[in-house]
Amino acid sequence: MTDPSVVLFDGVCNLCNASVQFILRRDPAGRFRFASLQSDAGRELLLRHGLDPDDLFSVVLVEGGRAYTRSDAALRVARGLGGGWRLLAALHVVPRPVRDGVYGLVAARRYRWFGKRDACMLPTPDLRERFLE
Repeated sequence: MTDPSVVLFDGVCNLCNASVQFILRRDPAGRFRFASLQSDAGRELLLRHGLDPDDLFSVVLVEGGRAYTRSDAALRVARGLGGGWRLLAALHVVPRPVRDGVYGLVAARRYRWFGKRDACMLPTPDLRERFLE
């Protein structure tokens, strides 16, 4: 079996936590694992891939030995969910600066628009195995 793909997310961001819940509901096979960017596991993966562990601006997907950020990460996750979500991968034809520009607009305003938590979410016991410690 290949290593699972790992989604690194801002653990205090309500939008990011909702996105994790969205992925979990659509990934019953458990293809994706998760870690907050603030966690030791998340920081270690960021450093291993040459990314700044203090930059909480981007979702990161670690897959196949590579790290993908911003819109590339989001579109690869959508493709990995299969079904109709796979169609979102067609947005790769949009130039990355445009995709990342839109991503950046939402990311910069995510706390204002969606709110923020005081602490990272705690997975339920039945989902704990999907989260890196």
